[in-house]
This record gives sequence, structure tokens and C-alpha cells, in this order.
Amino acid sequence: MTKRLDLRVDFAFKSLFGTHGNESILAAFLNAALRFPDEKKIQTVQLLDPHFNKENQEDKRSILDVHAQLEDGSRVNIEIQLNNKHDMEKRTLYYWSKMYSSQMKEGMDYGELCKTITINIVNFRYLSHINHYHSTFQLYEREQKLLLTDMIEIHFMELPKLLIKWRNREVDPREDQLVRWLLLLEASEDEEITQVLEEIAMQEDHVLKKAIDEWERVSQDPEVLLGYEARRKALLDEKSALKRAEKLGEERGEKKGIQKVALGMIQEGIDSKMISKLTGLTIEEVEKLRHQ
Repeated sequence: MTKRLDLRVDFAFKSLFGTHGNESILAAFLNAALRFPDEKKIQTVQLLDPHFNKENQEDKRSILDVHAQLEDGSRVNIEIQLNNKHDMEKRTLYYWSKMYSSQMKEGMDYGELCKTITINIVNFRYLSHINHYHSTFQLYEREQKLLLTDMIEIHFMELPKLLIKWRNREVDPREDQLVRWLLLLEASEDEEITQVLEEIAMQEDHVLKKAIDEWERVSQDPEVLLGYEARRKALLDEKSALKRAEKLGEERGEKKGIQKVALGMIQEGIDSKMISKLTGLTIEEVEKLRHQ
């Protein structure tokens, strides 16, 4: 069997979920993610131009989101993130605001604005204080827990937390459709997950079967593979850059701590040679601190 694309790479995710002709796959994922009751299940979705943020046309990242409109006019933006850049809450609020405001046309009444939803699928632990892999945020009054409006809805789906629950047999893709769709994103790296999902697809879930077949097809498409490999390399480079930045930050923080200790020694009248020996700073660095 051909090695399938890693669907956690945003380019591959969009190739499956955000491509014209695959709207039924996206609708099935959204029905699972948004937990609509049966009578309100999404039947069709319309894929929209992902460049809703016209001020940032040069931002190549934005075109890898999946942007769709539901039958009731609600807008949904799905973003998948492999690397933690520590800006998710600000990033998602920014995209939510641009997507919400982009609905407004000249002469339009505010009452015509539709609900706007952002879904963030992340390949790292983001909300460390809770164990749920799927968290939903809305605008509530702090004490009374009164919902101000349902116009804003922000989802975080943390794949590492789901994998832990899967390995501990705390979730079952046969019983929970969101679990099966999110596990599909991990399936390229896990034969057991792949086998279970293929069994479900053959036995009961024809849309999942369509998704797996389409996943197989795009994984063999030379044009898709070219874009996928370029994006995967860019994400690996980004990950390396983030690690270097984190390491540099740690080193700077450690250096500041050492300098603080050295300053305390200077105030105690300890000579520069001894401070250098105890802290690892050069005598020149100690003297510089002494004359600050």
C-alpha cells in the first residue's frame, strides 16, 4: 500500500477536507465536531475563498485554512497546527474577527451577521489545565454563566490528548464520530488506527469510506505530493526555528539569573576573581556588572 499523506500537515488536510468535490467529507466532520442534533445536521457546505483576511494576502499560511459556509449562513474556519508558536488564542481571535467582519456589506444591518466558528486542531497540548481533548469556548457572563451570544464559538481539538485516551481505551471511534475523524489525522503513523477506521468505513460509515479512498488517491497525485513535500519541509524548518528560539530564550534567562547572583556577590564585596570562579562569568563580564 502506498504511504499516505500525513493529514496533520495542513496542506494534506486541506487536500482532503477543503477541496471542491469533498464537501460531504467536510460536512461529516463538522457534524461530528459541532454536535448538531439530528434535525439540524449539516447536509451541504459551501467552500469559501480562504483569503477573507484581505490585509494579509502575502500571508501564505492563511490559504491553508479551510473556510466554509453552512446552510444557515454560519461561517466556519478550520486551522490545523503542528507546531506550538504560543499565539493560538490571539491568532484564533484575530481570524474570528476578520471572518465575522468580512460578512458585512454596504447597507447591511448588523442583525444579518451570522454565527462565526473557528476550529483549531493542534498537534500539541494547549490547554494544560484540562484533560478534555475537545474544548469549546463562547461568551459568558463570569458569575451567572449567562450566554451573551452564540455568534462566537471557538473550538480547540488537541490530538495528543485524544491519542492518550485512545491508547487507554477511554474513547471508541465506533461510538463517537468525532473520535474517528480526529483519529484519521493520526492514521498515517498508526497501523492499528488505520485498521479500525477501515473496518468502520466498510461496515457502517460510507462518508469515512469516501474520505479514506480520496486520501489514498491524493497520496498518489504527483502535483499534490509536490506541494505536500514543500509544505512539510517548511513546517520542519519552522519547528527547528522555534526550538532554536526557545533554547536561546532559556540561555538568556539562565544568563540573567547568573548575572543577578553575581550582582548580589558584588554588593557583598566579593572580589571579581572569586565571583568569576563561582558563577562561570568571565572577569570582564563581572567588571562590567560592577560598573553598571
